[in-house]
Amino acid sequence: MARLLILTGALLAALLAALLSLALGASDIALDETARLLLHPDDSVSSLVIHTLRLPRTLIALLAGAALAVSGLLLQGVTRNPLADPGILGVEAGGALAILILVVFLPTAPAAAFVPAAFLGGGLAALAAYGAARSIGVTPLRLALAGVAVASLAGAATRALQLLFEDRAQGALFALSGSLAGRTWEQLGQVTPWLLAGLVAALILAPRVNVLTLGEDVARSLGARTERDRTVITGLGVLLAAGSVSVVGPVGFVGLIIPHAARALGGADHRVSLPLSALLGAAFLPLADVAARVIDRPAETPVGILVAAAGSPFFILLARRIGRR
Repeated sequence: MARLLILTGALLAALLAALLSLALGASDIALDETARLLLHPDDSVSSLVIHTLRLPRTLIALLAGAALAVSGLLLQGVTRNPLADPGILGVEAGGALAILILVVFLPTAPAAAFVPAAFLGGGLAALAAYGAARSIGVTPLRLALAGVAVASLAGAATRALQLLFEDRAQGALFALSGSLAGRTWEQLGQVTPWLLAGLVAALILAPRVNVLTLGEDVARSLGARTERDRTVITGLGVLLAAGSVSVVGPVGFVGLIIPHAARALGGADHRVSLPLSALLGAAFLPLADVAARVIDRPAETPVGILVAAAGSPFFILLARRIGRR
């Protein structure tokens, strides 16, 4: 019963975050007026702002927030590493670099290729981080440090391409900005199938994540095919992060903060913590985007900067606690 109440509260928080995202911005619209216009659009300027500008942005924030949170939870579960996160492991930076390479060297490629390209780049970055950590012995801190190194390398390559091919790189700026500004219905349509499919698959595989968190020997004794399950779940985590990166850019620490909050509220059972992470992530990113819009309006602060400001201290405290253990 308590878990049901927590899930219900998280759902209401996500709905409230969506309503605030539709109502607040460069110009504010009353909440009751926002709800009325959402259900019954008319020819007013406020209705146009809500349905043309803010609704696709809000839906993308809901989906991307849920996907990043679930991605972090899956990666933490499958690696048994509380520091695992799509940004810290280099997945987001690798995905952004892959999109930039696609735009610069294959400018005629369709926009639908962005998610597969980001998935490939993110997957290669994750493999590089794991390979570097494995060469000296995998521990949570070593894996995190290897991921940070890979992310830094990918970031340097991204900046180099932007300088060398400045004109061509303009088309990928939206994928590199860590922002939700200017997102459109077309971009929502391109990324929604990938993220929804990934979220549904994650819910289905939640019991297998529970088994993997018990350890290699215990999982095998229970009949789990650990290598296959680990590969599939890791790939799913990379896909969710890559899909988010392809539409909002790298927004770090969502996949680190939210899973820990979900486990604190709902316990370690991934059948509960996974949907709770999705709902909390769907509430967190729109609220962060609202803060990014109003903190210095009418100018907008990239949401990635605000999330990094919140996530960096959390990461340091978590790393210090693990280091003491």
